[in-house]
Amino acid sequence: MSRIATRFAALRAEGRGALVTFLSGFDPDRDTSLAILKGLPDAGADVIEIGVPFTDPMADGPSIQRAGQRALKAGATLPGILDLVRDLRRSVRDTPVVLMGYYNPILSHGVARFCADAADAGVDGLIIVDVPPEEADEVEPHARASGLDLIRLIAPTTDEARLPRVLGATTGFIYYVAITGITGTRSADYAALAPAIARLKRHTDLPVAIGFGIRQPAQAAEAAAAADGAVVGTALVDTLAATLDEGGRATPRTVDAVLDQVRGLAGAVRAARKAAA
Repeated sequence: MSRIATRFAALRAEGRGALVTFLSGFDPDRDTSLAILKGLPDAGADVIEIGVPFTDPMADGPSIQRAGQRALKAGATLPGILDLVRDLRRSVRDTPVVLMGYYNPILSHGVARFCADAADAGVDGLIIVDVPPEEADEVEPHARASGLDLIRLIAPTTDEARLPRVLGATTGFIYYVAITGITGTRSADYAALAPAIARLKRHTDLPVAIGFGIRQPAQAAEAAAAADGAVVGTALVDTLAATLDEGGRATPRTVDAVLDQVRGLAGAVRAARKAAA
């Protein structure tokens, strides 16, 4: 099994959901980014998502857009992100790593070459925001050949007729977008999550992680109790940004502030299923 499947199976056996963390690679600089990423597993992250900065991030809210701009200013490129993952894998062996980004840099790199390079670097899965399942054949064969999971975003607006097609092109886990709109702009309606997840589970055995709009430990706990995991990104990016100096540079507080927040989120996610029981 892939690292992603292995991790979700282990968590299911433990009776708890996953904490999936998102941060933009190279934000605010390569060394600080790598230090945070290396610390995530011990802080309680079960899956690490790394954002690939892009100049036109249409699904990202203001916080993640600014993170991407800081990363690009720090020299982030797609090959640079893959090199960052290689360095991460020197110490983080078992935690799944997912790259989240947009198709243009992948297309410029060459799809087949990118998938092979990503797998060689230690990447386990891809979330390509702007490639719909109807165009999956541009990426899916190359991802499969390289052993990469292709993770799909499913929104509240995805209807029953389209759902089988979306799920049919998905491996690893499903990323359920809890709100309509861009990241980090508002919170989810948690009362509506349980029936939405139940609808997905009628169509697939894949794990479901809920993202977009999760900022507080209590919200992460609700999401992890309703599904198989919670994805937290904007809240972590905002914490990182709040520690930077006036020039946007890391300070001695930056790494610890993010990892302390992850510990709080992880504790809430781990307690969620116990509380429900």
